[in-house]
Amino acid sequence: MEHKTPAPELRNRMERFRLRMDAENPSWEFAAIFGRTNQFYFTGTMQDGVLLIPRDDEGVLWVRRSIERALDESHFPEIRPMKSFRDAAAGMGACPETVHVEAETVPLALLERFRKHFPFREVKPLDAQAAKVRSVKSAYELAILEQAGRIHRHVLEDCVPAMLREGMSEAELGGEVFSRLVREGHHGIARFGMFGTEMILGQLGFGESTIYPTGFDGAGGCLGAAPGAPVLGSHDRKLGAGDLVFVDCACGVRGYHTDKTVTCMFGRPLPEEAIEAHHRCVKVQDETASMLRPGTAPSEIYATIIDGLDPAFLENFMGYGKRRVQFLGHGVGLQVDEMPVIARGFDEPLEEGMVIALEPKKGVRGVGMVGIENTFVVGRGGGRCITGTNAGLIPVE
Repeated sequence: MEHKTPAPELRNRMERFRLRMDAENPSWEFAAIFGRTNQFYFTGTMQDGVLLIPRDDEGVLWVRRSIERALDESHFPEIRPMKSFRDAAAGMGACPETVHVEAETVPLALLERFRKHFPFREVKPLDAQAAKVRSVKSAYELAILEQAGRIHRHVLEDCVPAMLREGMSEAELGGEVFSRLVREGHHGIARFGMFGTEMILGQLGFGESTIYPTGFDGAGGCLGAAPGAPVLGSHDRKLGAGDLVFVDCACGVRGYHTDKTVTCMFGRPLPEEAIEAHHRCVKVQDETASMLRPGTAPSEIYATIIDGLDPAFLENFMGYGKRRVQFLGHGVGLQVDEMPVIARGFDEPLEEGMVIALEPKKGVRGVGMVGIENTFVVGRGGGRCITGTNAGLIPVE
């Protein structure tokens, strides 16, 4: 099958995971990876099954469905079929007392079914270790991300302004943006690690819809289609002259995502207050990007930027009202919300090859959410943008 993850790439990922586990969980014995994202990262395929990694033996991907597809698209050396966890248990031998799993996302019922055949006594998490390994991208991964970034830049900067027409709904715009992204090569999903997060495209809207409260941990807002589906955009909110247009979405290629926000002024310029706030956000992005260097701690970057902003600007910065988020950016890759996070408490230094979306934004009463977001690769000269350089607030007549 086309686009197989190279075997040396898979070996390197597994070696780095084992080293990270040895360093942070010296007594670990056995890891069970159920999540599709981590399974894909380590094996190159996404199936219904479990990846079992004994400390002192080779890992095995046990597949319930589809073993044929797994064998066709993966270079992982050990892929075996199973009808149930009973088959995996028979093939793996004795189970240790402690098993490390993705504690943030593995359902209790699934874990209990696994326990019937792997009688462990204790569960410990491996979420942070897997996330840290995934946070440093290889040249192979960066090439895919750069392809996603090129599509992202083209659609949001070149195509979105031409889509805007008076009277169109937010939902219509969302559908057109999504359709164009897919036609250009987007893989058709925005995948998040945060439990319960559902998103077709991202957050987009007109005017004050973009500061409407949401349960999503992000700076922007989104009215959405309905309370039971607060995504994409409203069918009722129509675009009119003087509206701010805000499009914050992911673009993915072969499983890997970039993240970007573009803003437009439709029909006439926004109030000067909003324009000034937007340009200030762009300046914050550029200053933050210059600090994305190996050896610098994300917490240090966050403190430097936030402590340098005046109280008046901090009001409604990175959110609106009491709904401010406590970060300036986040890692992206196989998921949109990866490590590291540019926030307090993230003290492990950045490494070359990390990929981070910076998103300084500010809510403006009566206008909406201004600001910017782009995806950067950490490098010795600072962050290198892979999603374009347009400063936003694109005027559309």
